[in-house]
Amino acid sequence: MLAQWRKERPDLDTEAMGIMGRLKRLTTHLAREVEQVLQRHGLSSSAFDVLATLRRSGVPYRLSPGDLLSMTMVSSGTMTNRIDQLEKAGLVERVLNPDDRRSVLIALTEVGLVAVEGAAGAHVANQQRLMQAFSAEEKAELDALLRKFLATFE
Repeated sequence: MLAQWRKERPDLDTEAMGIMGRLKRLTTHLAREVEQVLQRHGLSSSAFDVLATLRRSGVPYRLSPGDLLSMTMVSSGTMTNRIDQLEKAGLVERVLNPDDRRSVLIALTEVGLVAVEGAAGAHVANQQRLMQAFSAEEKAELDALLRKFLATFE
């Protein structure tokens, strides 16, 4: 693709296009690899995202829908749908907020805790496998570059 652009439009600097294309392709490959591992544990990446966020919050593994929303960076409609699906699967439950009985908290069930615990170990091992092509120094350098790039958006 870049060679074609260089041939057809030598006036265009396509360096950024090459980097952006590689990032997009890499995102597709990584998402596929992550999804495969999580599916072995009966979870999608979106379900794991919610369950892992609740798990990371610590005992008693519950958060308000608003907190979940801000930590997962999805729309409120998307979050409501995810919670509904996870509740139907018995992985989370809505419980009254003990500090404000007019609101609810989203809590991991025992089944949800078992599911996320099993998936988390496999997920982390998979991430390590996906990064094995890089030395420790290269990982640190890549991390720094990605942080710098993200900072321009966030």
